[in-house]
Amino acid sequence: MYSKTSLGSDQLSGGPTLSRRGKRIVFAVLGAVLAAAVGLGVWSAVGPDRYGPSANGCVNVMIPSSTGGATLHYCGARAKAFCKNAFASADPISRRGRPQCVLAGLTEAEVSGG
Repeated sequence: MYSKTSLGSDQLSGGPTLSRRGKRIVFAVLGAVLAAAVGLGVWSAVGPDRYGPSANGCVNVMIPSSTGGATLHYCGARAKAFCKNAFASADPISRRGRPQCVLAGLTEAEVSGG
């Protein structure tokens, strides 16, 4: 014959609960994680860019790539070589690079002159 069984009192209690100390630890860990997430968000929003704008002989050019975008960063002799090529060529990267070369102070006259 079938009969319903009732739950025991140990099953009705819902299991062990956290002590006051345990709850404080859980809230402290959650607070630390939340503070770290907020700090990371603020830093990523207002932190300085590693490359920044083109200036002082350094050229930074954003180009499209298979992963969404890439930054070409050149300083010194490499920047002059990049700019010399950018002013002499007509490909898309050269067209993007020309204004950045001018911002860096590497004009067409300067890089082609020697």
